[in-house]
Amino acid sequence: QGQLVESGGGFVQPGGSLTLSCTASGITLNDYDIAWFRQAPGKEREGISCISEIDHTYYASSVKGRFTISRDNSVNMFYLRMNRLKAEDTAVYYCAVDRRPGQVLTVVHGTPGHLELWGRGTLVNVSS
Repeated sequence: QGQLVESGGGFVQPGGSLTLSCTASGITLNDYDIAWFRQAPGKEREGISCISEIDHTYYASSVKGRFTISRDNSVNMFYLRMNRLKAEDTAVYYCAVDRRPGQVLTVVHGTPGHLELWGRGTLVNVSS
């Protein structure tokens, strides 16, 4: 049974940086496309970044140029580096994976769909 666990969330001032990690266990991460989502209080879940198929990388416009997604299959982990954080980035951040080609990209774009594994989330709070 696979599992994903997020870490690295916390409190940060506007303009600061954080790196979120997603640790996968029970699966071979190399077999999966990966994604990050977030859900702010009172708002719907937002797909913010993914690496799908053959290293196709996508960023939502809200984070493009500030966030960087990466993966290290050798340690079964992937990451989200967040720079120049804003108050509106405050949210619970979730990692997710799927083996089906294109599925993470579809769901990150907001099309309703299922992803095979989700983490339980880590809170990022950007405030002064």
